[in-house]
Amino acid sequence: MIEPLPDILIAPTVRMALTEDLGRAGDITAQACIDADARLAAVFAVRKPGVISGLACARLAMLELDPAAGFEALAADGESVKSGQVLARVDGLARAVLSAERTALNLLGRLSGVATLTRAYVDAVAGTRARIVDTRKTTPGLRALEKYAVRCGGGVNHRFGLDDAILIKDNHIAACGSVGEAVRRARAAAGHLTKVEVEVDGLDQLDEALAHGPDVVMLDNFSLSDLRAAVSRTAGRAVLEASGGVNLDTVAAIAATGVDVISVGALTHSASVLDIGLDAD
Repeated sequence: MIEPLPDILIAPTVRMALTEDLGRAGDITAQACIDADARLAAVFAVRKPGVISGLACARLAMLELDPAAGFEALAADGESVKSGQVLARVDGLARAVLSAERTALNLLGRLSGVATLTRAYVDAVAGTRARIVDTRKTTPGLRALEKYAVRCGGGVNHRFGLDDAILIKDNHIAACGSVGEAVRRARAAAGHLTKVEVEVDGLDQLDEALAHGPDVVMLDNFSLSDLRAAVSRTAGRAVLEASGGVNLDTVAAIAATGVDVISVGALTHSASVLDIGLDAD
């Protein structure tokens, strides 16, 4: 079971999206064509197979414009669904349902697309020790939701922001002068609960980093042979994260080298929207 996000975290994003769509005058099409007291029953149905995420976004979009609307989820976030499957039913004021439709579908389709792509990566590395993790390459304003969608797809979250873990990258190293100095400074500054990760681009930098005791080492664009060598040299002294050049054609071979984690920016920056529609019932 996927632990759902609390409504209090989702509602601001839903309201912002509705505000953007309603503009200065609201849905003038619905106002012109539909009686104020008319009701509409409709279903959310998926057009293609995938993994669902974001049903709460659809529910909150409908309830924001019609607090008395009925919303019944017939699927669950994290569930694999078939083409044509009904995900939820809504029954409420017709103007409200139709005004909220695009916001509900945008968020539901976007998050389900992330979950679906993540599941493909997770399935590709099944049977290995490697875990698929996301990155901070998220849509501005949607990070919590997109990282939730990664979890719905079976992936694991990397850090959420700049403030929850130390990740030393190439430009930090350039500013410090060396990998070792960067890790030394990070270790001196980090609290006892703060993880320290460093990115390296070769086996020589890996050896230098390991001498200073990082918790995690990111192996950036390593060849398969160098990944295997890194696993052997590290011998469990740090978590090894492979990054760069990862796609569905390469991820299984990367996982087979024995790395612990594979980070994939594409999970959030390149996922296709899952095609979901709202159909009058």
